[in-house]
Amino acid sequence: MESFKTIAIFNFEYETVVLKHLLEQEDIPYFFENEMTLSVVPFYTTALGGIKLKVHPNDFVQVQQILDNLNNPLKIV
Repeated sequence: MESFKTIAIFNFEYETVVLKHLLEQEDIPYFFENEMTLSVVPFYTTALGGIKLKVHPNDFVQVQQILDNLNNPLKIV
């Protein structure tokens, strides 16, 4: 896990729920730094720099695509 790098930062734990599910579906190893601390004391989010999504550099492109898909507005046809 030492080689894992930050790809995204979130302010609140609820922002990570759907992303966790998507990463697990794709079998992408990941972890959220500061997640447990901020779930107990959410006011520390600024002091700790938020909840950091860490992934292996080999997975950066795939994770970035997942993040981009989450950030795109919903298109109803």
